[in-house]
Amino acid sequence: MLPNTGKLAGCTLFITGASRGIGKAIALKAAKDGANIVIAAKTAETHPTLPGTIYTAAAEIEAAGGKALPCIVNVREEQQIINAVEKAVQTFGGIDILVNNASAISLTGTLETETKKVNLMMEVNVRGTYLTSKTCLPYLKKSRNPHILNLSPPMNLNPLWFKNHCAYTISKYGMSMCVLGMAEEFKGEVAVNALWPKTAIHTAAMDMLGGAGIEKQCRKTDIIADAAYCILTKPKTFTGNFIIDEDLLREEGVKDFDAYAIVPGHPLMPDFFLDLEGVSQGSKEEKKLSGSQQEGPSGAKASSPVAETFGIIQGAISEEFVRATQGVYQFELSGDDGGTWYIDLKTKSGSAGFGKPPVTADVVMSMSSTDFVKMFTGKLKPTMAFMSGKLRIKGNMALAIKLEKMLTKLNSKL
Repeated sequence: MLPNTGKLAGCTLFITGASRGIGKAIALKAAKDGANIVIAAKTAETHPTLPGTIYTAAAEIEAAGGKALPCIVNVREEQQIINAVEKAVQTFGGIDILVNNASAISLTGTLETETKKVNLMMEVNVRGTYLTSKTCLPYLKKSRNPHILNLSPPMNLNPLWFKNHCAYTISKYGMSMCVLGMAEEFKGEVAVNALWPKTAIHTAAMDMLGGAGIEKQCRKTDIIADAAYCILTKPKTFTGNFIIDEDLLREEGVKDFDAYAIVPGHPLMPDFFLDLEGVSQGSKEEKKLSGSQQEGPSGAKASSPVAETFGIIQGAISEEFVRATQGVYQFELSGDDGGTWYIDLKTKSGSAGFGKPPVTADVVMSMSSTDFVKMFTGKLKPTMAFMSGKLRIKGNMALAIKLEKMLTKLNSKL
């Protein structure tokens, strides 16, 4: 991991969303230098499911060696931003660094995204970043080495990053466009950069999105904190960059990335907006499936890799598995072995086969038959398929995540 250098001693950091997760990790890293941290976040009282408040974060920052100023700030409310900035200047004498970390997410398609969710993402991610930057800039310009750091991705116009969650993508790219514009507008006065993780980072938000067990595919927030520290200690001439955490840390000489993993050695899930390498073709499992010519389950017209996969699925279903899952999955497959298939892990002892499920599906998944076989033979992870646009999901996302557990058991039978 990247050691502290003491360069942020006495600096004042204004960090949005710093009561937990990535924002708090960046705050704690800076606090070890003896920095002043303004915790600008909404959570003042204990949340029933999310850990931490601005006050518990403040206690951790003080214990780490920094000074903390907890401020109740909803970045959707301009006056709350203004009040917190003024209080920060009164308390610490100025602001040296702004970290725009607060963000809202909804990984839903255009027709499934409620207007209130669209408003939330646009107001927190884009408008909140813009207004917080605008409010801090007059004070940042007075600092010796001022920085704005947005937690946002490099802008990748590959349509696959828009097709499954258009509103979220627009909102995150809006944060990145603030970097493009402000870096040029304030060149020579304030450094403005973006930072984005190469892999998924384990936070409370990731637990909500991915469900139990998702942490095994994630890295700790420490990797983002180390990368942010590296950026914020560079001179203000380092500006207008879209930085990937792992790439930067490799350049800085970090070699042991297992130290950042929740489970060292476990495969990691790549983050959004970074194009992925293609999945290898022709696995031995696919060849084994394609070699059989038995009749498919539940009325399928002919044998096929898809039909045999569903045959294996049917044989693997148990009552215990049904009780644990309680979900019905419908698959709309395209390609040579296309059609509608289902897995019922809710009704009685469960079933799987060709056609629509016996009861209304909780989750509808659309993909090619080829990618379906890859997914069920362990060559394509569901999360990877979804993020790369190979898999489209409608319905209960939490139940969709449970599919990965089912695949782990099924793959042992293939």
